[in-house]
Amino acid sequence: MPIKPENKSRYPKNWKQISEDIRFNRANNRCEGCGAENYKPHPITGSKVILTVAHLDHTPENCDYENLKAWCQRCHNTYDQSHRKQTRRDSKKNGQCASEVSSMDI
Repeated sequence: MPIKPENKSRYPKNWKQISEDIRFNRANNRCEGCGAENYKPHPITGSKVILTVAHLDHTPENCDYENLKAWCQRCHNTYDQSHRKQTRRDSKKNGQCASEVSSMDI
C-alpha cells in the first residue's frame, strides 16, 4: 500500500531499505500469506501482484521484523479489513466526516 502523505513522517528514514529487505530477502519475492509471486498474475484474482509490507499492529513506527509481513494486495487488504472498519466507526463517533475517515486508513 502506498504511504499516505499525512503518515510519511511516522516511518523511519530507512523504510525503503527495510521494506526491500522484507519483500526481496526474507519473503524471496513472494507473498508471505498465499505465496503469490511478485509482479506476476495472482493465482486467484489474476491481477498483477505488487508486494507490500504490512505492519501487523498497524503502527508504522514499529518496524520490528516480527511486526512486518510481505503481502500481496489480497492478503494485505484481507488482514486490514477489520481494522479499517473499526477506524471508520471510531472516526464517526468522534464526528469526523467521511473524507477524513478514508484518509485515516493505513
